[in-house]
Amino acid sequence: MLSSLLWAANGVNRPDGGRTAPSAMHAQEIDIYVALPAGAYLYDAAANELQLVAGSDLRRVTGYQDFVDEAPLDLVYVADHSRMMLVPVASRESFASAAAGAIAQNVYLFAAGNGLSTVIRAWINRDAIANALGLGHDQQVLLSQTVGFPKA
Repeated sequence: MLSSLLWAANGVNRPDGGRTAPSAMHAQEIDIYVALPAGAYLYDAAANELQLVAGSDLRRVTGYQDFVDEAPLDLVYVADHSRMMLVPVASRESFASAAAGAIAQNVYLFAAGNGLSTVIRAWINRDAIANALGLGHDQQVLLSQTVGFPKA
């Protein structure tokens, strides 16, 4: 289910490398990090697989709400501005935010169709998340999204 969720979010769905979510000038600037109990992973859309980036449970870092620690996973949307060279600097954050919003909506649609619950969050400690994931200066944490099963 996780593989299908990530593919729906921003997976490759065309031979030319096009994705399930839009990206201005095909910059593909959004990376999805997945915080699971076993560690944090970077989603490799081309291979539709996860790459380990941190070997500890970082879910508590991805948001302030209590449910974040208990949810099966948290997605973190990170813009890599170094991929946006064709986008004017003043527009990069807004373009990347729009792309992250489209990805988050894809997750909402997948969740609705598969009996999952999800909530997107902008009230997050972006610096703490960036440090925990080892992000560079061209990378910007935009949003976090918790995904899980509804409580009975």
